[in-house]
Amino acid sequence: MTKEGYTILKQSEVSFEERKSTFICNIKRIEKESDAMSFINSIKEKYKDATHNVYAYITNNGISMRYSDDGEPQGTAGPPVLEVLKREGLNDVAVVVTRYFGGILLGAGGLIRAYGHSCKLGIDAGKKVMRLEGCEIYIICDYDKYGKLNNYLQSKNIKIKDTQFTENIKLNILCLKKDFDMINSDIIEIMSGKNVINMSDNSMCFVDENERLVEV
Repeated sequence: MTKEGYTILKQSEVSFEERKSTFICNIKRIEKESDAMSFINSIKEKYKDATHNVYAYITNNGISMRYSDDGEPQGTAGPPVLEVLKREGLNDVAVVVTRYFGGILLGAGGLIRAYGHSCKLGIDAGKKVMRLEGCEIYIICDYDKYGKLNNYLQSKNIKIKDTQFTENIKLNILCLKKDFDMINSDIIEIMSGKNVINMSDNSMCFVDENERLVEV
């Protein structure tokens, strides 16, 4: 079951160089441990010629977490990556940091900083977001009401997922569940008292730090 809380919006890859070693961070939102391992194995296969493929993941509301140093000195690679995920308050996220050794030893402190920094770059690229409970709404609208309805929808924290123009206009929108009662009331008023809304099963919304809906 999908949970509320912080995660990342999209799968991303980002790299940087530290003293001739190249670090490549791949990050992905996952739902369960098997998803994490499938992602990790795919990155390890993609970069099978790398010196190290370090990973960490956290899921199940922080109950399930795991890391691997993948041959780096114990505690200098996987734990720093996992610690960044925990510090950011993330859940349902898997990270693989690939390293191509450049010939210069970084030392324990340097490795900890490099792997942690790589993970943070990955989080920034993947865009940290919060999941909140939302709902999909289906609206049937007459053409003479569409202009006013569309202006209203555009002014609110609502995402219009689909619009179909047939004998009438059918819209599929997404909003935060906590906003539904207000939106329902406003739309009934726009429609001159007609209840034209059907709400589907609840879903999850991704929002930014201001709780504004963001595109997936």
